[in-house]
Amino acid sequence: MNNSWNAIIYKGWAPIYDWIFDAGPFSRAREKLFTDVQFQPGDRILFVGVGTGADIDRLPDKKLSVTAIDYSEDMLQKARRKFADSDIHFLKMDAQQLDFPSESFDYVVGSLILSVVPDSNRALDEMTRVCRINGTILIFDKFAEPGKGLSRSKKLLRHVIKVLGTDIGVSFEAFYQRKRTALALLSDVGIMFGGMYRKITLKKVS
Repeated sequence: MNNSWNAIIYKGWAPIYDWIFDAGPFSRAREKLFTDVQFQPGDRILFVGVGTGADIDRLPDKKLSVTAIDYSEDMLQKARRKFADSDIHFLKMDAQQLDFPSESFDYVVGSLILSVVPDSNRALDEMTRVCRINGTILIFDKFAEPGKGLSRSKKLLRHVIKVLGTDIGVSFEAFYQRKRTALALLSDVGIMFGGMYRKITLKKVS
């Protein structure tokens, strides 16, 4: 996967994205994203890889400062239309190179992005950088099963699925290990498809 290919793929995904990834089990999983988060008025929220804005719909009704970025202009256009009457700042930006000062946000939300970007380590580094100390990083994504390698069939399938703009072989444990001094793991819960899709809550500690 690379950014140029992803831009082409998600141009194709944009018209039908919500029909698949904001419906059925995906919709029910997204409903759980903010259930245990105690937002305060004025909190600064960054959505990394916001797509069509599916997660924004799940924010509680509070006065929050929301910024949302995505690399796909086509996905962003759908999100902008959905929230045309809001104060949300939508920006075209690479998750691997966020154009924000360090410690700019109280919450950083990444849904189905670490399995999409070419370099998930770099994306998590950037998400960590722009989150304030004691701030929260929320992740909803699919990851390889901890402690197990991919089966032969999944290895073959992985190459096919990558062409569609995502990866089923990303190990959260592998790249979180690099960030253990900066991030504390608060929770890790399987919320869809037998735990393949997980909701992970991290706290920035340094």
